[in-house]
Amino acid sequence: MGATITGVITAILLLLNTLVLIGPMMLVALLKVILPGARARQICSSVVMGIAETWAEICKGIFALMTPTQWDIRGVEDLRSDTSYLVVSNHQSWVDIPALVQAFNRKTPYFKFFLKKELIWVPFLGLAFWALDYPFMKRYSKAFLDKNPHLKGKDLEITRQACEKFQGIPVTVVNFLEGTRFTAEKHRDQQSPYRHLLKPKAGGVAFVLAALGDNLDALLDVTILYPEGTPPGFWDLLCGRVSRVVIDVQTRTLDPALWCSDYQEDPVFRAEMQQWVSDLWAQKDARLVQMAEQERGDRALSGERASSE
Repeated sequence: MGATITGVITAILLLLNTLVLIGPMMLVALLKVILPGARARQICSSVVMGIAETWAEICKGIFALMTPTQWDIRGVEDLRSDTSYLVVSNHQSWVDIPALVQAFNRKTPYFKFFLKKELIWVPFLGLAFWALDYPFMKRYSKAFLDKNPHLKGKDLEITRQACEKFQGIPVTVVNFLEGTRFTAEKHRDQQSPYRHLLKPKAGGVAFVLAALGDNLDALLDVTILYPEGTPPGFWDLLCGRVSRVVIDVQTRTLDPALWCSDYQEDPVFRAEMQQWVSDLWAQKDARLVQMAEQERGDRALSGERASSE
């Protein structure tokens, strides 16, 4: 089967999966609004999450059926669905999202992203984000707050209110610290001190921790490697051109000191948070180098074995 045909069929199957399950999800989400009582809403939220996990599991099955991609997932053996996690990951490609689904679906609570509040108005997608209880945040820049000092703390208050639905409920929140996908051009323009990463942005994760820190149990430090070199596009994945993806997960403790102060107003705390993020990123950069060297060594060993047979 040609790669293009494979890509088209895979895309159609993923779309059908989405169209079939989006209806029940929206119906239950509507019931969550109509039914009185916190218990009824909690049950509806659990059903919506179950539908989302089923959707993700079927997507995994479609990729397994249609593509030859090997997902080498490490460090997820002890993860629990009754535990709340903050996931931080490097970001190179739209394939990172299916990689996270492969690693975490039905091993942790269904993961959520903090989204800009404007995205709720995107047709179709906005409804899905709302149904899945994705937290919508509104962040003001320092320059804006300097001109409007009466709004200081308002963005965090709005986000905390959005996160109140997670109190007492296990949740997995994903944050891409780089804020954008890695490219050689961006790496050069930033003059990034890391070999394989862009500069991380401490402000975003500080904002997440300030809003949700007391509800989180651990940090999942995810490093994604594409051994073939250049990060593939999503169409490459659909067409079966991605042979292997390595997802390394390291579980770390979260120090309550990481959300003990105001990132914007406390310069000492801001410097400490930036140093914590920089140390995390330096370790991730070294891990990417180590993982790439291991992959090259494994390929060389396999080649030697094949030539000797």
